[in-house]
Amino acid sequence: MTTTFEKRSIGLDGAQRIIEAAFREAESIGIRIAVCVLDESGVLKAFARADGSALVNIQSAQDKAYTAVGLGMASHQWYPMIKDDPALLAGVVGAIDRLVIFGGGVPIKVDGFLVGAVGVGGGSHEQDRQVAEAGARALQAAPA
Repeated sequence: MTTTFEKRSIGLDGAQRIIEAAFREAESIGIRIAVCVLDESGVLKAFARADGSALVNIQSAQDKAYTAVGLGMASHQWYPMIKDDPALLAGVVGAIDRLVIFGGGVPIKVDGFLVGAVGVGGGSHEQDRQVAEAGARALQAAPA
């Protein structure tokens, strides 16, 4: 019987690369964001908020990242899964603390391991998804 296991986590350098890439993407589409990177356990690793970004974007970014790391799937994938089940649609949101069912939260996987997640708040859910995905791609493109 195995009594321990190994897990991997995003490092600070990787988290900062994600934030920088997210800010570049947000600037290119003209939005002011808050961006959050969580480690594999859902603990805050890095965070930044653009000057002029709304206060509510802080919680939005964190909850989107929490959804992505907690379930190992992007936050935008939730709605299509539950939209045709009225009980699930009405019951899941609010019943599961911090669950977000729209774009902006993306899990970060390295070599098949879930190492964290990035969450973005500040634009439409499509823009937040675009920015979060750009951030996640920056880690994949970075040297190990």
